[in-house]
Amino acid sequence: MLSVVVSGLRGRWASFLGGFLALVLGVGLLTATGLGLAAALDPPARAPERFASSPVVVLGQDRLTVEVRRGPGTALVSRPLDRPQPVDTAVLRELRDRWTLTENPADVRHPDAVGLDAPAEQVRALVGDRARVLTGAERRRADPGHERDGHELTGLNALLGTAGGVAAFVSVFVVASVFAFSVALRRREFGLLRTAGATPGQVRRLLLAEATVLGVTASAAGCALGGLAAPPMSRALVDRTLAPEWFAHAVGGSAGWPYHLAFWTGLCVALAGAAAAAHRAGRTGPVDALREADVDRDVLPPGRALLGAGLLAAGIGLLVWTYATEPEALLKRKTYTTLPMLLTGGAALLAPLLARPVARLLPVPRGGAVGLLVRENGSAAVRRTAAVAAPVLVTVALAGTLFGASESVALAKETEARERTAAAYVVEGPGLRIPPRTAGGAVVAASGPTSLFVRDGAEAVVKYQARAVTDPAAFAALARLPVVAGDLRRLDDRSIVVNEEFERRRVGEEVEVWRADGSGPVRLRVAAVLARGTGDNGPYVTRAQAPGSVPDRLESDRLLPAEAAADGAGAGAGAGAAPAARNEAAATGLRLVLALVLLYTVIALASTLLMATSVRGPELASLRLAGATRAQALRAVTGEAVLAVAIGTVLGLGVTAAVLGALGAGLAALSAPVVLAVPWAQTGAAAGVCAVVAVAASALPAWRLTR
Repeated sequence: MLSVVVSGLRGRWASFLGGFLALVLGVGLLTATGLGLAAALDPPARAPERFASSPVVVLGQDRLTVEVRRGPGTALVSRPLDRPQPVDTAVLRELRDRWTLTENPADVRHPDAVGLDAPAEQVRALVGDRARVLTGAERRRADPGHERDGHELTGLNALLGTAGGVAAFVSVFVVASVFAFSVALRRREFGLLRTAGATPGQVRRLLLAEATVLGVTASAAGCALGGLAAPPMSRALVDRTLAPEWFAHAVGGSAGWPYHLAFWTGLCVALAGAAAAAHRAGRTGPVDALREADVDRDVLPPGRALLGAGLLAAGIGLLVWTYATEPEALLKRKTYTTLPMLLTGGAALLAPLLARPVARLLPVPRGGAVGLLVRENGSAAVRRTAAVAAPVLVTVALAGTLFGASESVALAKETEARERTAAAYVVEGPGLRIPPRTAGGAVVAASGPTSLFVRDGAEAVVKYQARAVTDPAAFAALARLPVVAGDLRRLDDRSIVVNEEFERRRVGEEVEVWRADGSGPVRLRVAAVLARGTGDNGPYVTRAQAPGSVPDRLESDRLLPAEAAADGAGAGAGAGAAPAARNEAAATGLRLVLALVLLYTVIALASTLLMATSVRGPELASLRLAGATRAQALRAVTGEAVLAVAIGTVLGLGVTAAVLGALGAGLAALSAPVVLAVPWAQTGAAAGVCAVVAVAASALPAWRLTR
């Protein structure tokens, strides 16, 4: 059996080249991203910088601890504070009385941390729960870059995880498509094997053995490729400020699980991709296989139809359910990255069923014999048309949904930010100076960032990013927020403006909150309730409830004096705020995903069309005998390829329309601006590349066959 498998792979290497390359790239990317995730999840031990010479560090409280209900009892939940508390003055005094502080600037009266050389257990006993005592590697928590590293690693994990997930999804699809089409082209061979006495089980085992050999060799090569690609990948991420400096040296360490995960995933992908094709090859009788060798019938087996319909129904059902129960989730990257894959996978599996009606609808030139051949062959050879259209569908759908949803959410946020103020001028930036109330007779509303912690029922504590306003009257005069209840003019030091996400959101009701530094709880009266919007609507409090908040935004009904803004502040004239900052890590991740999917599609298209066209010698010879010129035969072959690409593009745009339609409905349900951006540039570029590759991959073998 092994010799038959090896000789078969050697003789038909061109048929398996596309699946082999797709698997190598998929396993390589999984290995590289796995090594990156291993480094991010288990970063190397690094010496502290700020308190390098102090064996013990006393840090002010940097977490809020609240008791909540857990089942029949209670538990403590801990949340990080945006503004850690300074070391308590009583603690400082007691520490100085017993030990010498090794690191504590004399001009800092309320330091956030101090270092000392003392027994850690004695320090803990003295401090208790009034501060945190750090030793060893934990002393890095007091370094200024510690929180920044954490934020960068969060975005990095999302980027690498998304790229790895898409690699697995697309590689499964490409390998399965290559195997399925290869089996379709080998029906005559399998019929001869059945006629010679081979059982269905032997035919299935032959294909699975081929998939095993392919999977083992491709996975091994992919692991080697991923190991070589991980270091330059990490350096590129660091150069683009998407990862901390140390990340470039940490990737490719001693972690072995990424290699195991990638290798066995690649092997399972190969076997899963071949399983359905093997079942189809083994279940037909010898006479049926010989009779159907040149006729496309039974192009959508029941198993594939059931799986495709199930994925499509699941994708549509989840979109509808999410819209009905949690529309704000439609705006999250996790949702618009994963749900489109269900729709895309379902539509791709049903491509043989959808290809013929779409081909009939597309405008194909009817002026001559070539146009007629293109339309009729595209409709009759459904298996070949669907094999070309499916990878194009995946590329266009993922490009349209990922870029379209991301851009639409960003535009909705920017539009909402511009519409929520009536100010003629907005100044944003760090270190803003608040002009006096009578500066030129202008109405000036200043606000700064803060955070609030609020109970969500009795079981959870939720952290909200909030805004702290300096002058409630000026804020109410210039704000154009989507108020659904109450009045912004009632905001004062003992009240709060909430949004519809809050559990307690009736006007006049009291909300228990903890401030950004963990102080509290305090009870604030609800002055007004805002629509949820895109997630940036509230809450709002005054600066009395926002310790440490510094204004970073000034709004005015007229031009402010030049001295109102510090260095680096930006001013915008006209209707509202400056656009929200775009997430560069997310944008880079989307570009990486699109490049990856496009590369897979190129491999799938080239492999499929080279296989499909190479067996059309008799058909092309018949065309020549019927009077067709070589150029006409080439136009017919390439026209069919372009038609298949167009079918995939239309189906991909259909998936895009479904996802963006659900997103638009979700924005409307949240009372947010409905701004939908169809990424014509990305989808057009993807379809154009697919068309060029399809024409080249079909024209080259056709040129050889029509000589």
